[in-house]
Formats: sequence, C-alpha cells, structure tokens
Amino acid sequence: MAITRDDVLKALAGVTVDAAGTSLPASGRLSEIVIDPAGRVVFSIGIAPPEAKAFEAVRQAAEIAVLQLPGVKAALASLTAERGPGAGPAPAPRPAAPGGAPQGGPRPGPALPGVRHIVAVASGKGGVGKSTTACNLALALRAQGLKVGLLDADIYGPSVPKLFGLDRKPETINTPQGQRIVPLNGYGLAVMSIGFLISADTAMIWRGPMVQSALTQLLREVAWGELDVLIVDMPPGTGDAQLTLAQATPLAGAVIVSTPQDLALIDARRAVTMFRRVEVPILGVVENMATFVCPHCGGTSHIFGHGGARHEAETLGVPFLGEVPLNMTIRESSDSGRPVVAVDPDGPQAAAYRAIAANLWTTLSGGAGPRPAPRIVIE
Repeated sequence: MAITRDDVLKALAGVTVDAAGTSLPASGRLSEIVIDPAGRVVFSIGIAPPEAKAFEAVRQAAEIAVLQLPGVKAALASLTAERGPGAGPAPAPRPAAPGGAPQGGPRPGPALPGVRHIVAVASGKGGVGKSTTACNLALALRAQGLKVGLLDADIYGPSVPKLFGLDRKPETINTPQGQRIVPLNGYGLAVMSIGFLISADTAMIWRGPMVQSALTQLLREVAWGELDVLIVDMPPGTGDAQLTLAQATPLAGAVIVSTPQDLALIDARRAVTMFRRVEVPILGVVENMATFVCPHCGGTSHIFGHGGARHEAETLGVPFLGEVPLNMTIRESSDSGRPVVAVDPDGPQAAAYRAIAANLWTTLSGGAGPRPAPRIVIE
C-alpha cells in the first residue's frame, strides 16, 4: 500500500513543538512533504536560528514517527531557518560592524570529530566533470593508504550514487550524540549522498534554507569515523551550498575543476573569488578533458583547448594540481558505476588522478591542519 501525505501528517500529529502541546502539522512549521516510490520521506521544519538546539529533539521525534509507518524505508527531516506561517515574526537583523562583518551571532561549529581534513571539490559551472574528478580523486587518495570519505553535497543533482553504482539506502545507528547515518561503502570509501535517501527521478524542490539544513545534517549527522580526508563534491556555482559549507565547517581548502576552454575558465575564476572571499584556501586547480587521443589513429586533439587551467592557476597564484585527458574509458567506467581508479588502478587514466592526489596530499600534509572556521562577510 502506497504511503500518502495524509499518512505522514497523521504520524506527525503525535509530535509536539511546545509546552502547550501544539502538534507539528498544526504549528505551521512543516514544509512540503516529498514521498518517493521507494518509500523514502523527506520534509523540513521551519525554525528561527535561536531555536535550532531546542528543536533538534522535535526533528528526531518526527523522523522516528514517520519511520514507524508501514512501508516507509527512510525518513529525512531537516531544520530550516525558513519560517512557517505560524512561527511568528523573524528577529531583526543584527547591525553590521565596520568592514561589513555582522556583530555577535553564533560562531560556526568545530571540525568533524575524527576527520583531519575536509576538502571541497568545486567548479563555477556544471558539465566540466567535477563529480567524476571528486570520485576518482577520493579513490586515488585511498590508494595512498589514507582513510577517505566522500560527501555528495549536490542536493539538486546528486551524481555519486550513479558513479559508484550504489542504489540502496543507508542504515542508522544510535550513538551517545544521537541517531547517525552509516555511510555506504564505495570501493573502500565512506560515501554519503542525498541520492541514497530519494529515488533517482525525485525532484528536490527546495529553497536555499532547506538545502543548507540538509547539507549540515549530511555533514554532521553521518558516522564518518576516523578519516584522513573527507572529499566534498560541491554543486556547481557559487551559491547557498558553498556558503553553508564554508561557514559551517573549517574546510582545509578547495580544489577547482575546469576544462581548458575560456567559457569554463571564466566561471572557475568566479569560484576561486568566492572561496577567497570566505577565507577558504585554494588548494589547486585541475584541468579536466585536457587532451583527446583518438583510439583509432592515435592522433591528439585539443577539443576544449589545452593548458588554459594551468595558465589560469598561474595568473591567480594558486597551485596547478594536474590534468586529466578526455577519454572514453573514464566516461564509460563512470556511467557503469565502476570508477576508473578502482577498476583499472594501473592504467594511464588512473595514473593522472593518482598524480593529482599525490600533489593534493603533499599540500594537505605539509600544512598546519584545518584553518579556523571563517565567518561570512556581508557587504
């Protein structure tokens, strides 16, 4: 029997949000409820920022209530600063200090326990092979004997489930810190994605605050364990997700992926500028789809140009980590859920990723560890 929105509302009617016993559905704080054919339920709870700590128990109770419904396979409730109609007026904004920095307010939380370095893999635009690069870069770091995790932070278009051939939902465990999601194992990596909790054809019609809340949960409510590096596959662009991660956790730095062509480099430059504005170090630039070697005649073609990302890195004064060829093997292995670094570790394509990973790890291990978490500067 299919789960309906009314079923979820009835389950949530037993969850109260205040001392007066107001139910969650009656509070005006509940977002649209998304139910996919696989039995996974996703929704958010509107709060004011000062309510976050108090409403964490409500969020957990809501997830438990929905999970008890017959046919529900997974439930993801998030807290969002987007206020519902019954939540009352929002507090007035704080005045800005000289230079544009907001006065007072909560500081970002500490680094993830057990995780030494958190690295964002980003691009200014889609279609440059960022997710494929993040996936194979994580595997190449693991091949060096490191403990590595991979977080798919693209809420609207998660690619990691396809890249790893993973389509099952993760389990949850109870810890002293509360309920935690157990990441899936992808060729030895601890892997987490919103795509594990929703069906592949579900459209995540969420506004920015809901995305921010979901990202924070995927980052902090997953049992990552002890990791040397957590690679975060960022969504393309320079919006809410990037700002959320930069503000909510002390990133060790960002790796920018671009093709050599001028159109892609313009957007890569914007990504570099954005991370610098929020004081996230640029660990390097990767040139993807750099050279195409014809499998029939052996001729070399620079379909998207060549050397543009290296030149851009030099211009911006950031490291150039290496280049990856435009190769059918990489495309075919990615589409089949068999990353090239995992299935052909000694091949020439894997060698390109291993060289980039070696350069990145040299930078990470030679530094002083994670930087202090910055605050967003508002101008």
